[in-house]
Amino acid sequence: MTLKERDKKHLWHPLKQHQLQPESMAIVKAKGCTLTDEDGNEYIDAIASWYTCMYGHCNDYITEKVALQMQQLDHVMFSDFTHEPAVKLSEELIKILPENQNKIYFNDNGSTAVEAAIKMALQYYFNKGEKRSTFIAFENGFHGDTFGAMSVSGLSVYNGPFEDFLIDVKRIPTPNGTNHGQILEQLKDFNLNNKIAGFIYEPLVQGAAGMKIHDVGGLSSILDYCKSQNILTIADEVMTGFGKTGRYFASDYMDTKPDIICLSKALTAGLLPMAITSCTQDIYDGFLSDEMAKGFFHCHTYSANPVACEAAIAGIELLTSERMQSNIRRITKAHQNFELRIKNHPKVGASRSLGVIFALDLNVKMQRYGSLRDKLLKFFMDRGVFLRPLGNTIYIQVPYIITTKELEKVYQVIEDALEIV
Repeated sequence: MTLKERDKKHLWHPLKQHQLQPESMAIVKAKGCTLTDEDGNEYIDAIASWYTCMYGHCNDYITEKVALQMQQLDHVMFSDFTHEPAVKLSEELIKILPENQNKIYFNDNGSTAVEAAIKMALQYYFNKGEKRSTFIAFENGFHGDTFGAMSVSGLSVYNGPFEDFLIDVKRIPTPNGTNHGQILEQLKDFNLNNKIAGFIYEPLVQGAAGMKIHDVGGLSSILDYCKSQNILTIADEVMTGFGKTGRYFASDYMDTKPDIICLSKALTAGLLPMAITSCTQDIYDGFLSDEMAKGFFHCHTYSANPVACEAAIAGIELLTSERMQSNIRRITKAHQNFELRIKNHPKVGASRSLGVIFALDLNVKMQRYGSLRDKLLKFFMDRGVFLRPLGNTIYIQVPYIITTKELEKVYQVIEDALEIV
């Protein structure tokens, strides 16, 4: 039996309707930007496997560091112990995080990083004797699939069956450069009539919404207002973090920094699952007390796994290297040139880029998970490129090590696809 055939016996895949799509492609090898299936076909991974493997698959520098760590310390519970990889990772992260971040809390994945952030915000005020139970979030945001993360997410395709069970959230539009005055008025109204604990946002780029990019100045004004009203700000940098926007973090574009930041995906370079919720000293101090119950009683079994920490340390070393920063600049420029090349095509409704993120909206009506989207996915795969459209949005987030030749192939298959939609 093939891997595809064996897969169908027992496995349940995410984001899939198995009645309509009974098969999954079997990948047997990944190296650099290339995925290889069980039949020997190769594909350029043009979305870095959900924006994780930003330094390329099976990066030798990272795998060698991890292999050494596996022989020294595999895992130890983090509630009673600490270890060198966790301590060093905290030190290296604080060097590149926005300057107000001072404490590192470990989680398992992006959703749980957000879950911890939401609980931090709620308990921060609870510990102070204030009951604040409402959050502000952007329309069409996505923050994960656990219940708190679902609550603050705005894409109903993911949340529909669970809406009666979610926490209270008020939604505002993303700033587009002209509407931040209206958004601030809406915020003031929400704040007047609700006990707001926090504002959670994807800084500058809404990933699952279709790589929608919003206005730096407008977001800054929202953050400034929240700060003035003691509304905690939570930046979900799970997708945007670690260089994808052209800076280490999207929050680096704003002068006003978030109180809490959520990190995952590229944190461990796609090698191992891990996430982090970082925060300011003030947030951390809000949990210090002679009362045991005011501590943060939230824990994951694999918190601060030493092997995952070592992968993250190696990833940061690569990210901050001149070679990788030069690659990011090269891809950024290439995206800008490609946008000029295709933006006037009649099938392109809109296009945008920021750092290594590029997206275009087809001038065609499509379902998020519909037949035309599936046709496009197959078109790309048949031509040796893995691109995964989000409805009518085709986006690119390539590994930083992609060659100019490989990147041109990605661009070319997108141009070819414009002729079939």
